[in-house]
Amino acid sequence: MARDRAAYLWRAVFAAVGWAALALKFWLMARSLPELNLFALTLRYFSFFTILGTVLVVLALTAPVVAPGSRLGRWAEAPGVRSAVAMYITVVAVAYHFLLSSPWTPVTLDVVATVLLHYVLPAAYILDWLMFTPKGTLTWSHPIKWLSFPAAYGVWTVIHGYATGFWPYWFVNVPQLGLERTIFWAVSLLVFFLGAGCALVLIDRYALGRDRRARAA
Repeated sequence: MARDRAAYLWRAVFAAVGWAALALKFWLMARSLPELNLFALTLRYFSFFTILGTVLVVLALTAPVVAPGSRLGRWAEAPGVRSAVAMYITVVAVAYHFLLSSPWTPVTLDVVATVLLHYVLPAAYILDWLMFTPKGTLTWSHPIKWLSFPAAYGVWTVIHGYATGFWPYWFVNVPQLGLERTIFWAVSLLVFFLGAGCALVLIDRYALGRDRRARAA
């Protein structure tokens, strides 16, 4: 009971933080790109994997709080789903820190949104996964299945990039990098996704074995 209440409070707090961060980022983008209409702005907003990953995080935090018995709530509670989202948001945080972050700047609303989306929410969700997601159901095939989402995102990004000229990240900018270097980065990131997923499976199996030993004792 205490664990369920802790999970409820944790998820309620960080779901609220997540929705606020997403709204703030959309507003900041709208303010900086007044030439875009609502459709173009929304399309660009959802062209960032950070946004897509954070939407999944926020849904996975919100649904068990507001609609635990609904189809969405059951989907969000499934260990495989929660683990897939953990893989995605782990890569978001690590890739941003090592590939995209710039030297620290004075605190602005842009910095607040960046910190929330790339550090606070990933850390909160990974802790949620460690503390509250049931363990013992993952297999080694799960991370391979989870790759379908970032792979589909990569294909969409190339199609959208050539259609509009907008490339959300430097490492997917085919005209600038060239096809070979872009493929190198795409494969490298997919390998990193796979490694993060396998790490989650290892943790899942370790937690299951620990629980079995505790019950046996």
